[in-house]
Amino acid sequence: MTAQVHKVYLSLGSNQGNRQQNLNRAITLIADRIGPITDQSDLFVTEPVGFKSTHLFNNMAIGLETTFTAFEVLKITQQIEKELGRKRKSVNGIYHDRLIDIDILLYDNETIETPALTIPHPRMKERRFVLEPLTQIAPELIIPNETKTIAELLVDIC
Repeated sequence: MTAQVHKVYLSLGSNQGNRQQNLNRAITLIADRIGPITDQSDLFVTEPVGFKSTHLFNNMAIGLETTFTAFEVLKITQQIEKELGRKRKSVNGIYHDRLIDIDILLYDNETIETPALTIPHPRMKERRFVLEPLTQIAPELIIPNETKTIAELLVDIC
């Protein structure tokens, strides 16, 4: 029996240390542990959102294929964050500087709502630093329960 292949989109960000190197290391580990990268955006340099910092972010989006479940992808990405030096996730919407941040944006056309994982990512439609890179690699993609494409959502918030 052949395992089903799923399409996953991730958002990656870093605003501490060597941001480019942090993202490159994350991409390598994601490809090695989760599945082949099929799409990769350019880097976007952005201001922090949701907290004050003097450190700019490097943000990007990637698409990949995997045979893992969404919850397995979450577990692996959290382990990669820890290995790359991430100490803590945001708590109660309080954000802070970070070496690496990996968020699952979309997993196939699925909708998941649990305390541990929400897909589509609940704030992706409001965040230019997510939509801009994602538009570069998947402009015609439509988020589950939406009618607009990623590109159209980006236009709405600009």
